[in-house]
Amino acid sequence: MTAEAELRDTWRTLLSRYNSIACDLDRQMQSAHGLSMSDFETLDRLVAVTCKHPRMQELAADMYLSPSALSRSVARLEKAGLVARSLCESDRRGVFVDVTDAGRRVHSDASKIQLAVLTEHLAEPGTGGARD
Repeated sequence: MTAEAELRDTWRTLLSRYNSIACDLDRQMQSAHGLSMSDFETLDRLVAVTCKHPRMQELAADMYLSPSALSRSVARLEKAGLVARSLCESDRRGVFVDVTDAGRRVHSDASKIQLAVLTEHLAEPGTGGARD
């Protein structure tokens, strides 16, 4: 097998594995909390932010979602009462996003689901996971 063919094979294996994990996460998050995998990722990133009022632009820069997809995700989380948006007083174009208490509770439970799915798919053999 050529080096190029090996790279393509590695890429396809990575994509297949990612898709399997993403579908499992999406299915379990949807079932337990009505969250898509992307919505959970948005909530997870917001919980992890160290500043008090993160801006949407800062969050978008760190995520794989486009700004419009992030905006839709935040709108769904806001509608569910998991986050709250507010305008920046000094720059009316800026939008802050804060996790609500309900959002922190859902995140805490959903994080356990995420960890279980990641362990199932990614843990080293002999440690309770890593199905291929």
